[in-house]
Amino acid sequence: MRVIIMGCGRRGSTLAAMLDAEGHDVTVLDVDAAAFSFLPDDFGGTEIVGNGADEDSLRCAGIEQADAFVSTTRGDNRNVMAAQMAKHIFNVPRVITLVHDPIREEMYRSLGLRTVSPTLIVAHSLKEALLAEESALGGGVGGVEAAEGGNGG
Repeated sequence: MRVIIMGCGRRGSTLAAMLDAEGHDVTVLDVDAAAFSFLPDDFGGTEIVGNGADEDSLRCAGIEQADAFVSTTRGDNRNVMAAQMAKHIFNVPRVITLVHDPIREEMYRSLGLRTVSPTLIVAHSLKEALLAEESALGGGVGGVEAAEGGNGG
């Protein structure tokens, strides 16, 4: 699958590394070249400095041949704008966008965007961790081990 990921922070770079390791053709687009340092040394995809809400940058990233587009920046407006462009201008078959604000996420989802809200996912995970028996969690949630001991902080 040919995937374009807008945003190379922790989420975007982790997704890019996972997809690359599975053999997908991954292009990562970010406005800041320093963000590519989050990618692993063995990343085999393409890194492009550019704005995912700009048609020329999207074309440079190969949007016209993309099977999927994922926007992962911290900015809901940028994510949604880029996702709308990928979906409606370039007719990318699979478009997914992060929307941090749960109210906006619900609204954009109702308008037909495939959305993921990290805020809701983390809140649900924290609630599960809080209410679950400690033995059921195995000490951590999402691969993160809970620190034991220390000064309680």
